[in-house]
Amino acid sequence: MTETTTMEISTKRFGVVEIEDDLILDFPDGLLGFSDASRFALIHPSDDSSLLWLQSIDDPNLAFVVADPTDFVPDYTVSTRPEMASDLGLKPETLDQDWQPLVICNRSEGWLTGNMLGPLMIHVESRRGLQVVLTDQKWGTKHPLLDLNPQPLRKSA
Repeated sequence: MTETTTMEISTKRFGVVEIEDDLILDFPDGLLGFSDASRFALIHPSDDSSLLWLQSIDDPNLAFVVADPTDFVPDYTVSTRPEMASDLGLKPETLDQDWQPLVICNRSEGWLTGNMLGPLMIHVESRRGLQVVLTDQKWGTKHPLLDLNPQPLRKSA
């Protein structure tokens, strides 16, 4: 049985939290607009939430709300390309292994939106990731995921 190790990180939102190593992600090139931030932790605010926090390990003030886009849009896919493995320093054969897409979420005009055009692709085994930019016009940077102001049900006559 392998022993799980943890580390403590400081966060603005949650204070000091203990994170298991398997929730630490490395983005060697950082994220778009944040090239210096390369180490992040995935924080699960609750067991039943589809939303996670991607918290910088090195900057307590830097965190993003992220989600698996397929929880909201089941037909969302991102094709893996050979350069993705190469960019992460992985062998080409790892391209066939599991990749987890995550999208950065924001609140916009009463909606939870996701940046479906710039997903984060996490190589599950190595826990290394990169942000890719898609050219598919089907997706946008503020793709509606969830109506935050649902209409109340009307009583029938």
